Amino acid sequence: MSTALIILAAGKGTRMNSDLPKVLHPIAQAPMLAHAMRAGRALAPAKTVIVAGHEAEAVTAAVADIDEDAQVVLQTKQLGTAHAVDQARTALNGFEGDVVVLYGDTPFLQPETLERMVAARAHADLVILGFQAADPARYGRLVMDGDSLERIVEYKDASDAERTIKFCNSGLLACDAKLLFELIAKVGNKNASSEYYLTDVVELARAEGRSVTAVACDEAETLGVNSRADLARADAVFQSRARAELLESGVTLMAPETVYLSLDTVIGRDAVVEPNVVFGPGVTVESGALIRAFSHLEGCHVSRGAKVGPYARLRPGTELAENTHIGNFVEIKNAAIAEGAKINHLSYIGDALIGTKTNIGAGTVTCNYDGVMKHRTEIGANVFIGSNTLLVAPVKVGNEAMTATGAVITKDIEDGALAIARIPQVNKPGRAQKLMDLLRAKKARRDGGDV
Repeated sequence: MSTALIILAAGKGTRMNSDLPKVLHPIAQAPMLAHAMRAGRALAPAKTVIVAGHEAEAVTAAVADIDEDAQVVLQTKQLGTAHAVDQARTALNGFEGDVVVLYGDTPFLQPETLERMVAARAHADLVILGFQAADPARYGRLVMDGDSLERIVEYKDASDAERTIKFCNSGLLACDAKLLFELIAKVGNKNASSEYYLTDVVELARAEGRSVTAVACDEAETLGVNSRADLARADAVFQSRARAELLESGVTLMAPETVYLSLDTVIGRDAVVEPNVVFGPGVTVESGALIRAFSHLEGCHVSRGAKVGPYARLRPGTELAENTHIGNFVEIKNAAIAEGAKINHLSYIGDALIGTKTNIGAGTVTCNYDGVMKHRTEIGANVFIGSNTLLVAPVKVGNEAMTATGAVITKDIEDGALAIARIPQVNKPGRAQKLMDLLRAKKARRDGGDV
């Protein structure tokens, strides 16, 4: 049977004290909405509908980046969760299958939980997701009779006996699409907030003789994010889980608590990550690579056997082939570094192609920007670039060529050639002492107030 997702993402998130919509605040370098959408993808949904409201244009743009096939609908007035779900009615008109309702500010739901919810639909018309709360506090309680969910009781309406129940409502549900919208059409707003609550569909379904059940998940999966403090806690939860998964998969993290990961970070087994490494979005590190301390990686691919850092920065578009060496205080951007090449010290390589087994000397810079446009540098195989070489792009260096230390290269270098491009050195006898005397006199006048 086909499945559709409805993800509620219309809330303003007043407690975040931000101009940014709540669901776009990042956890592990990705909007928390992306986490919910990622979990939902496990169901291979035929349709995904995002209900946006506050700053809908920003939410729509973010959704397009995450899943270009997802559809965004608007909730122009915040009239409750049932009203929010109802905004997806037109988008799902004619859809035959189950609908799973998720929340964009609940980022830790596991795909296995969603799969169990959908599986439970084989035995129940409506499935609610619940959790055993360590501290039920003011959560709505799920009153069960065996496998049957009798009702959801809000804390303020619960009896003393019902308040002892620790099985609580997460707000998520699964239901046949046609039935869900039929039930929502009957939801009223005669309550203190004059809102249409999605939880009311349970009572309406029971009144029609429909079967209702609840599936349990770990309480941590239902963690909602409503404030900056919640956001920080959520990021810490993600990092802890992600690090544990890497360790379990065979990755060595020398100081796990100091390594920062992104939602999409991929690291192969037998890779080693030293302390204080940051993985931004879009990083893949293959098996057996070494990422040394205090390095920052983003939008790059590191192949097997490569060594990066310490204190290296790999920016988007960086591609490191096998057995490459990228050393301390080296920055690389939009560049392909071929197998066995070495860039070990204090260099910037941007918009470039570096050939096999080429060695880039300390202080080398590819001067790729002319103030208006970016230009490309191409360096062949087995090249030796001398220290403090400036390569003024666009420029090409042939195979097995060399540059002298301190060269400023503005023209192509043919295969096997040695390029020397320096201003001739001129020595002025006795001028050093005279210059120092002048500078000391100037300093003395300044310190004496006679500037």
